[in-house]
Amino acid sequence: MINTVEYADGVVRMIDQTKLPNEKTYVNCYTIEDVGSAIKTMIIRGAPAIGVAAAMGVSLEANTIQGNNYDSFFAQLKEKCDILGQSRPTAVNLAWAIERMLRVVKENKALSMNVLKRRIRKEAMNIWEEDIAANKRIGSFGQALIDDGNTILTHCNAGALATAGYGTALGVVRGAVDAGKRVKVIANETRPFLQGARLTVWELKEDDIPVKLITDSMCGHFMKSGAVDRVVVGADRIASNGDVANKIGTYMVAVLAHRHNIPFYVAAPISTLDLSLASGDQIPIEERSAGEVVSINGKRIAPQGIEVGHPAFDITPHELVTGIITDKGVAYAPYTQSLRMLAEKK
Repeated sequence: MINTVEYADGVVRMIDQTKLPNEKTYVNCYTIEDVGSAIKTMIIRGAPAIGVAAAMGVSLEANTIQGNNYDSFFAQLKEKCDILGQSRPTAVNLAWAIERMLRVVKENKALSMNVLKRRIRKEAMNIWEEDIAANKRIGSFGQALIDDGNTILTHCNAGALATAGYGTALGVVRGAVDAGKRVKVIANETRPFLQGARLTVWELKEDDIPVKLITDSMCGHFMKSGAVDRVVVGADRIASNGDVANKIGTYMVAVLAHRHNIPFYVAAPISTLDLSLASGDQIPIEERSAGEVVSINGKRIAPQGIEVGHPAFDITPHELVTGIITDKGVAYAPYTQSLRMLAEKK
């Protein structure tokens, strides 16, 4: 299994995803600021992986705070957590993980400071372990929707690299393979950051799962020609009505899938749901640097002085989503009811 992020001996160690596929290197984070920087610069990315890394970062910060006064400890930790929470605004798992960690701090305020810090670290590891287990359940539920011999198109990277391990959308692929099904993957390159070309294809190649790389503008052609049986993508935030925020270009893929009567599935853990939002219109969309659009690998491909737009995510409306595969089961329309039922399921 690909270990995207690990926490041992006071260090959070993660694969530097900006260097893949040409170089597999690791970055060591010693402080919460290091983790925040890694999230912001996309050394680590993918909503579940961001949540896991954030939880580990909270533990790193807790270990650095001196003294035995709980109120002072919590105030210092909360201040740093608020800054960490601003690293990337769209992925709900970041806020979810920080909130969970702070809740544990509040619930265990009676513990001695050393014991409390150990409890905080344990919660971070719980989140890591739970994410891997959740991904495997997503894979198990999702593989039932895949037929032997299917070709699955995916956009961006929702694999082991986007999670603590195994993956969400690619977890469905891995689940199908584990069930003995012969599947193939078509991976959109996913401009401008090329997560599909750099990360998804690398992951699948590492696992010997057949994959074909295409540019984003080719997916309609492959759908029309009958080369795609299912579309499975991940998510960074899902509103209560089933609207899905995912990597920019996902909406385009969903429209094309709908036009060609191809099932369009979203795979994400329950922690990616944001039932406080009525629709995707309320999801904040991160605007990233123009430099990522006008350059590839540091080489400029567009003229100087031009206007550039770079929303990192788009919203796919729920009516284009065939089903949402979670770690508690598959939700179908009407999502306002089915997602809440799954979220409340023990």
